[in-house]
Formats: sequence, structure tokens, C-alpha cells
Amino acid sequence: MLRRCPLGPPGPQPLRRALPPAAAAVRRRLREVSARRGLRGGARGPAAGAAVRVCRPRRQAGGAAGGREGSRLCLQCAARIPEAGAVLDLLEQCPEHQRKGSFPVVVLEGLDATGKTTVTQSVKDTLNGILLRSPPACISQWRTIFDDEPAPIKRAFYAAGNYILASEIAKASTQAPVIVDRYWHSTAAYAVATEVDGKVQDLPPAHDEVYQWPEDLLKPDLVLLLTVDPEERVQRLQRRGLEKTKEEAELEANTLFRQRYTFLWNKRMEAVLAPVGSVANVPLTLPGQGIPKSKLLGWVVFGKD
Repeated sequence: MLRRCPLGPPGPQPLRRALPPAAAAVRRRLREVSARRGLRGGARGPAAGAAVRVCRPRRQAGGAAGGREGSRLCLQCAARIPEAGAVLDLLEQCPEHQRKGSFPVVVLEGLDATGKTTVTQSVKDTLNGILLRSPPACISQWRTIFDDEPAPIKRAFYAAGNYILASEIAKASTQAPVIVDRYWHSTAAYAVATEVDGKVQDLPPAHDEVYQWPEDLLKPDLVLLLTVDPEERVQRLQRRGLEKTKEEAELEANTLFRQRYTFLWNKRMEAVLAPVGSVANVPLTLPGQGIPKSKLLGWVVFGKD
């Protein structure tokens, strides 16, 4: 990804390679994992003699998905995209330290066609709550634009969307229970799956720092991960007859990517979604007859800040 990033005094600037901080963090961890295992062919660095400018935040707070500062710097390096400036403007309007209100925040995660739409609506109706989605409505119209960009820019868009969404969650949770359709976990799973070249065994181990929740991102009270049988999920997608998302097209075309991505959801997210014994007094109505039964793999109740 080549960009002209302003560096030094005004005047003509050399063409430089901008490495977004989220990508750098993941690649560093992957090199460490490869070194421990004695593997070859780790993440490639820039070509010899290439001028490199690393856009680096003051602290790495976002794990694989990138924190607020990392997203901001990456989008600044994507100034050729007019919508990147609009996303930055919205991000700058959000307070840096979000605190949720007194009402619970429930996040539902999972791949497409796992029943999220049905379950989120059910939980919303049961709790008489407010439904929010990721990416938030204020930037969702630009999703297709960023989906066609290189992975670091695409990741920065979704990571920035998480912080913009957090601002909406903070405000809404002062009025009613909040139900969120996708949040940080989706961004993190996709980030790790795209940064790794190889098989499932090459993924960072469980409890690696790339899976850590960002320190500067508002935490929900409850996260539910929904899954269905893979064959059933494909059949549901086919019955919908809708245009495939970029994510789904990649899952279908790239076998290794599909294996990494589904493994991350089914195994590595357990490091974040620690199973507990109950859903802590949250009444949940699962899909009824005629709807694939989504399986609740795990959930975690975060302590209040």
C-alpha cells in the first residue's frame, strides 16, 4: 500500500510505504510465533532500501483490530479516499473515554446467516431495548467503498466504526437496554484471518495479545456468539438470493482463509468469550419453528468500569 504521507518540512515528498499500526502489531506477533516454532516464511518486511514510514499510535490499545489512534492514523494516510475524511470527522466528534449508562448492553456476534437478525430482534423486543448495528448507520453507506480497499484501510474503517458505535451505545444505554448486531469481535477475527498466511496452525495462540479487548473501547455487559451447522448456513445464504458480501465471497473462494476465519470464531474467541453458567437474568427467546436453531457457544459478562 503506497501513500504520500506528509513528513518533514513542506515541499515534494518521496513515495513511502505506510504500515498501519494494527498490521504491524499482528505481523510482529506472528514473527514471534514463527520463531518459537522454528518456522520459515514469516511476515515479509519492506523491500531492501525502501523508505518506510510507520504510522504508530502512542500505545497499542486495539489488539489485532487496531485501536482508535491506529485507525485515525491509517485513515489519514488514505486521504485519497474522500469518505476517509468524513469517517475521521465523525471519529473526532466522539469522546475518547466512553462510559455506558445504567442499562445493559448485549452484543450478538457470528457469521452471516447464523440467525443474528432474528435473535437480535427477539432480544430487543423482549427487553424493550434499542437496536444498533456495526458499522453504525452514519457510516454504513460507505461500507462497499472500504470493502474494496486494501486490508489495513478496510480494517481501519471498521475499527473506527467500533469507536463511533461506542459513542452511540454510551448515549443509548442511558435510556434503555441496548442490543448490538456485531462489534469488536468481528473486526478482530477478520483482521487476524487476513494477516496470517498459512494454515490454522499458524494463527497466534489463544490468549495472545492480539485477542485482547481494546483498553479504550467501551465494553458490553454480555456477548453472545451464534453459530449454525456450516452446511445449513450455506443453504440459508443461497435461499436468500442476495448479493454476497465481500466477507462471504472471500470465505467461498479462499479455502485457507475460510479455515482460519471459522477456526478463530469457534476456538480462539473462547479466549475472549469465557463461558459462564447462565445468561445472568437476561430473558432470551431463541428462533422458533422454521428458523435454524442458533447455538450459543459462549458468553462473557464484563464487570462495570
